[in-house]
Amino acid sequence: MDTRIGDLRCKEVINVTDGTRYGYVGDVEVDLETGQVRTLVVPGRLRLFGLLGREAERVFSWSAVRRFGEDIILVEGEGPAPARHRRG
Repeated sequence: MDTRIGDLRCKEVINVTDGTRYGYVGDVEVDLETGQVRTLVVPGRLRLFGLLGREAERVFSWSAVRRFGEDIILVEGEGPAPARHRRG
């Protein structure tokens, strides 16, 4: 199955273990030497309609991805890698 990186932005990330819905892929990190995707990044949810900014983004290692569906990406594990705040 061929998937473009831009197509990942339309897919929702869901934990296959407990059904937690994390949100939609906002960005990916790619290893430029090999061309392989390293991580999926899901932006944090808006706080108070965006007036108070966003929660920290969630980062999922490519090894946590279990299955791709037409509209979703299933990940496995206890949760995303440690969250980080986006700079800029």
